[in-house]
Amino acid sequence: MSPSSDAPSSSSLSEALNFTTGQIVQEIGYDDDVDLDLRDAIEDLVGGELEDEDTQEIVDAVVLWWREGDGDLTDAMVDTLRNIDAGAPVWVLTPKAGRDGHVMPGEIQESAGVAGLRVMSSMNLAPDWTGTRLASRTS
Repeated sequence: MSPSSDAPSSSSLSEALNFTTGQIVQEIGYDDDVDLDLRDAIEDLVGGELEDEDTQEIVDAVVLWWREGDGDLTDAMVDTLRNIDAGAPVWVLTPKAGRDGHVMPGEIQESAGVAGLRVMSSMNLAPDWTGTRLASRTS
């Protein structure tokens, strides 16, 4: 994929995601449409591969790729909490408006609330993907 002026550089991506070397990040919802440049950048930030959705590790963050039609978003958000460290972020990555699979921000907000998460911010993370940072429970 080509770079986009609305997608952050790797240094601003590091600041935006707030991932650091050594963190364990779980990836849920991987499919052939994910942004491989963004995945590579996340792996570079943490210095290792992303854990798959079946990991039993306690993780420092979750990246959830989600598209309209993937199922129940609330259930998926609840599943992200299964083995995440208390207070750790959940990043919900959805196709941008006008792209196949776009998810309305109101649906993310509602599902997050029901799942016990809080929407903290949203930003363009890749040419075709928007990231919404959710805060998990702190205790």
